[in-house]
Parts: sequence; C-alpha cells; structure tokens
Amino acid sequence: MTLWVLVALWGVFALVDGIFAVVAAMLGRVVVAHRGWLVFSGMVGIAAGIVTFVWPSITALVLLYIIAFWAIVIGVLMIAAAVRLRTTMRHEWALGIAGGLSALLCVVLLVTPGAGALAVTWAIGWYALLFGVLVLTLAWQVRRQITSRDVASAGSRRGSARPAT
Repeated sequence: MTLWVLVALWGVFALVDGIFAVVAAMLGRVVVAHRGWLVFSGMVGIAAGIVTFVWPSITALVLLYIIAFWAIVIGVLMIAAAVRLRTTMRHEWALGIAGGLSALLCVVLLVTPGAGALAVTWAIGWYALLFGVLVLTLAWQVRRQITSRDVASAGSRRGSARPAT
C-alpha cells in the first residue's frame, strides 16, 4: 500500500509541477531569460506524471529511475538558473542548493537502487521537506525584493510629480 501511495503522490506532484512550469513559461509572468528550459522541465514533469499514471503497477525500480531522471533534470536546470540569477537578485543560493539537493537525490537513488521501497520513501520524504523549505525561502526573498522595488519606484514617482509654481 505504501508503494502505491508513493507512486500516486509522486505522479500528481510531477504532473502538477510540470503543468505549472509550462503555464508560467507561456504566460510570461516569470523572469526567465530562456523560457524554453522552463518549458522543457515542465514537459519532463508532465511526461513523468503521465508515465506514472499510465502504468500504475509500475515496479519500484522503474519508479526510482523515473524519479532519478526527473531529479537530475530539475537539479541541473535549477543550478543553471541560480548561476544566471546571481547578478539580478539576492539569495539565489537557495535555488542553487535546491538544485544541488535534487542532483544529490538522483545520485542516491542511482547508487543504491536495491535499498528497498521504504528507504526510497524516506529519501524522497526528506528531499521533499528540504526542497520545500529552500524553495519557500527563495520565494520569500523574491517577494521581499519585488515589494521593496515597488515601494522604491512608487516613492520616486511621487517625488517626481512636483506641482507647477
């Protein structure tokens, strides 16, 4: 039962994450120099989610390889994004560490594929917890940066509109 729940939850996560990535890239509401990479990562997530649901009786080993492939793609793209964003934003380190954590998950899953479903469940659980904390940290920093920029631009607009004397 635990393995089936893991398969279903991961399938939902990968599918929803992929859909949000593709929609974000298409709507253009994200600051990304190369939206194609965001679409690519979204398509990988959607494909992984669909594969998970098309074959619900997927074995633990195949699921492990799907998760490992997804983790390395996401990890490399997040590290690349962190490197590109280091000049335009503060606290991009959270994105880089989240990417490194994803790549580390891939390595752990590929090095110890026979660890069993329970070990994989624990590895994915810890990954999800740490990844979530890092992404939330980044989101709060981005929100703070956008808010401070909006306040600064509003103040400069008020100061520039002087009444005629």
